[in-house]
Amino acid sequence: QVQLAESGGDSVQAGESLRLSCSNSGSAYVFCMAWFRQAPGKEREAVATIDSAGIIRYADAVKDRFTISKDRPQNLYLQMNNLKPEDTAIYYCARGRSAGCSFEARSFSYWGQGTQVTVSS
Repeated sequence: QVQLAESGGDSVQAGESLRLSCSNSGSAYVFCMAWFRQAPGKEREAVATIDSAGIIRYADAVKDRFTISKDRPQNLYLQMNNLKPEDTAIYYCARGRSAGCSFEARSFSYWGQGTQVTVSS
């Protein structure tokens, strides 16, 4: 059974950095992997995706600040630099249904429980 588990969320001040990790028991290298986030009162939104070939896409709001990556043990990472209060949300890792990626949450079949990131000014 595919299991995803996020870690690394914390409370930080604006301008600081965090690194999120997602342990993945499934086949990360043949499926799209992604980070989503959801702030209170807002819909879940894609932050970054990485497909089976390593092609990466970022949401405009995090471009040049966040970096998504994965490694051979099939862990997924999100390096978050220069955090802003607007980044405050629960962050989720997700695995898609195909090698390619989309920014649609409904395209993803497996989700972690989320990890809280809080950024104060």
